[in-house]
Amino acid sequence: MLRDFVDTVRAELARYADPTRAAGQQRYMKSALPYRGLTSPQLTGVLRPILADPGFRMVDRAMWEASIRTLWDEVAYREEWYAAITLARYHSYRSWVDSDSMPLWRHLVTSGAWWDVVDEVATHLVREVLETAPDVEGLRLREWAVDEHLWLRRTAIICQVGRKERLDQELLTDAIEPNLADRDFFIRKAIGWALRDHSRVAPDWVRAFVATHDGELSGLSRREATRHLGPV
Repeated sequence: MLRDFVDTVRAELARYADPTRAAGQQRYMKSALPYRGLTSPQLTGVLRPILADPGFRMVDRAMWEASIRTLWDEVAYREEWYAAITLARYHSYRSWVDSDSMPLWRHLVTSGAWWDVVDEVATHLVREVLETAPDVEGLRLREWAVDEHLWLRRTAIICQVGRKERLDQELLTDAIEPNLADRDFFIRKAIGWALRDHSRVAPDWVRAFVATHDGELSGLSRREATRHLGPV
């Protein structure tokens, strides 16, 4: 069934291909992988009935993970990565998004290694695992925050985006501080994004963080962090 599922996804993506749009998408994303050229609504429309089809029901966790990995590791067009993430997030399999799935999310992050896929994995899948096991995953994410792999570090920084009042401020601090001196755009942008998002519910905490790290935050991180705060 795994092969039938993957082949069906690929065939449906091919059926809606738009080579002109695909070329523009590839240029915009600076992607080595080609695109099929589907819009986001088209992609959703293609995947929804496949995932809802009882004939393609993932009968166990092993099949679910294998299907995600097959779409990911045998990728020919970038939309296949997006399909893998959609399968990973599908509501019927939510119970499998737990600590045991973190090695898979790490694989997607380190092999995808670009913001479109990394940010989806970080702010949905990794975040959801953190919600279910904050102590264990807090330790793991602190390790990711100092990993040599840039995209694991970005994941550790942004994985709490959207947590609102539930955000662990100590974890956010521990993810950001080791990366303050990093000159990479995607790390600096991640720091600013994470702080800006938290400023919506904890503006005073973010103001204090920015003030405490004045001179360490890059201009980009500071501008992003304070966008909704006014002068700091």
